[in-house]
Amino acid sequence: MVEVTPPEGSQVVIEMWSDLGCPWCYVAKHRLRAAIAQRPDADRFKIVIRSFQLDPRAPRKPEKNEQAFIRAHGGTAAQVFQAERQMQAIAREEGLEFSLDRLHANTFDLHRVVRYANDDGRGFEFFSNVQDGFFAGALNPYVPDALEGVAEAVGLSGHRVREILASNEYADRVRADRAEGLELGATGVPFVVFDRRVAAPGAQKVPGYGRLLEHVAGPVPSERVS
Repeated sequence: MVEVTPPEGSQVVIEMWSDLGCPWCYVAKHRLRAAIAQRPDADRFKIVIRSFQLDPRAPRKPEKNEQAFIRAHGGTAAQVFQAERQMQAIAREEGLEFSLDRLHANTFDLHRVVRYANDDGRGFEFFSNVQDGFFAGALNPYVPDALEGVAEAVGLSGHRVREILASNEYADRVRADRAEGLELGATGVPFVVFDRRVAAPGAQKVPGYGRLLEHVAGPVPSERVS
C-alpha cells in the first residue's frame, strides 16, 4: 500500500471487511469506534463496511449456530458451547450483549443490501445495527421484514430493500469485495484497512486501533489556546 500522508484535517476512510455472524468482527467494530471516539477530530473518520463471507456455502435456511460450526469446522456441540461462552465473556467485558441462542445462515443477501446502503452513505450504520441486534438476540437478519425495518430506521428505503432481496442486484459487488480483500491480504475477518495505507488483521484492542489512527491521521490534535 502506498504511504501518502493525507492533508491535515482531511477525511480518513477506514474499510472494514466483515461478516454478520463473526463474533470478533462484532467486538472489533465497537473497539474501532471507541478508538475513534477518543479523538477530538473523530468526525474525520469514515468507516466503510466491505463484504467478506466466511461461509459462502452456508445454507439459506437458518440452522442453529452450533450445527453450522460443526458442519463447517467439525468438533462437538460441547466444544462449540465452551468457545461461545468464552466469547460471551469477552463481549460482556466490552459492555456488549452476546446471546448464545443465535441462528446461522447464508449472509449473501444481507451483504447485497449493505452494498445498497453504502451507496447511500449509511452502510456502516445499517450493518452495525443489524449485527448488534443479531448478537443481542433481538433481531433475525434472515427475514426481509427485519432488514427492511433496520433500513427504514437509518433513513433508507424499505421498498428498495425488498426489491434488492427479490432480485440479484449487487451480487457482483459482494463477490468483488471479497476478492479485493483477499488481494489486500485478508485471510479472514475482521480485516481493517486504514486510508489504503496500513492493514490490521484480526480484532485489535482499543489502544492498538488508536495507534493505527495516529499512524494514518497524525497525533491526537491538542486543544488550541486562544
